[in-house]
Amino acid sequence: MKKVEPKRTISIFSLFIEHAQQGTYVELPFDMPSDVEEIRVGYIVEAKEGSGAVIDLGIRDSHRVRGWSGGARTYFNLGLEKATPGYLPGPLSAGSWAVLHNAYKIPQDGCTVKVTIEFTYATQRWLKGDLHTHSINSDGSYTLEENAGIMEQLGCDFIAMTDHNTSSQNLSYPRDTSVVMIPGYEFTTNFGHSNFLGVTDPLDDFRVSNQADVNDRLGVARERGAKIVLNHPHCDYCPWEWDFQVDHDWVEVWNGPWTMRNEHTLNWWQQQLVSGRRLTAIGGSDVHRPDPFVKHAMPCTWVFASSKTVEGILNGVDKGHVLISYSPEGPFVELECGSYKIGEVVPESERSRTIRLQAENLKAGDKVKLISSRGVEQEVIAPDGENGMVELRFEADHVTFVRAEVWRHFKETDSLLMAALTNPIYFD
Repeated sequence: MKKVEPKRTISIFSLFIEHAQQGTYVELPFDMPSDVEEIRVGYIVEAKEGSGAVIDLGIRDSHRVRGWSGGARTYFNLGLEKATPGYLPGPLSAGSWAVLHNAYKIPQDGCTVKVTIEFTYATQRWLKGDLHTHSINSDGSYTLEENAGIMEQLGCDFIAMTDHNTSSQNLSYPRDTSVVMIPGYEFTTNFGHSNFLGVTDPLDDFRVSNQADVNDRLGVARERGAKIVLNHPHCDYCPWEWDFQVDHDWVEVWNGPWTMRNEHTLNWWQQQLVSGRRLTAIGGSDVHRPDPFVKHAMPCTWVFASSKTVEGILNGVDKGHVLISYSPEGPFVELECGSYKIGEVVPESERSRTIRLQAENLKAGDKVKLISSRGVEQEVIAPDGENGMVELRFEADHVTFVRAEVWRHFKETDSLLMAALTNPIYFD
């Protein structure tokens, strides 16, 4: 995978403040470019040693003050969904903005304020994270801060804390983290679980006693804008025993460590795809507490997203731009058909139907499979000395989809288990 870093630009400004301006507010105007995802503003004050110059810091957009930290900080981040404490996240609309300074104490000779603004732009790229986790807000032992901290350490980009039948976690997400916090809620019934993603408070009352009640609760979540996931539908302990025809967007094919429950769902999903249904598969660790096998981002869900935001990530999932690996370290598999990527539909008019598979972070002995609506089309074993990479090509004639799997022998269980799984490229 060619790791795509978001585009960044830096602007540096210098402002001299005279002693006569002491006690006044000074603006440093700048133009906010289009398509900015986040800005980072930092400043230093240059003055004679011992002069005691004090300059406060804040920012405004074209309509209002968006944050103020006084003399408490030398920098802050401001994004579409998160910001440094003291600052309001939200739209970063192009136009006239200004860094705000309070000339609290200015020496007789004046001082110079140097401001650096780093602009990070929304850029299509692969982001990775976990769409099914729990915290102390239900039956988990991790605090919200601990969950976010672990995901940061793993190098992940997003997490959904989907606590059982509560949305309280969505109201107290930590703000000072680089990890995108996707609002989550696990609709938990006695006959099946479903995740609601992307909405802070998707449901007023989770209690159900029949199929009509379930349909009603799903309808409420849908009206409030939630994306609906059928969780671990073939689990031994809490399978989906309601009607599979209920309203839903995606299915959790991979829940926690790979076991027969996931294999059953994988087979069911394949049948759905063969029938012509274009149903996106996702994964989630379902982590609750420290465990030798159930860990954060195991499996890891990768999303080709338009921006590192809740909207960008969930839109990517909705388009089927999703692959799943057993951990954040991979393996990573890309499928392409010309300019078409995982989750996209190749039109009938497209002349080339050549599928190109490129797998990375493989280990010798990994089994790479290309699977279509007809079944397994190609199968190769990753050799030694290939830098963990395999490339395949396949002419996708007379098939309605092609997807990929990687299987690996894990010594911990002495068995062959799923190591990576892609969503399909579809064909009209």
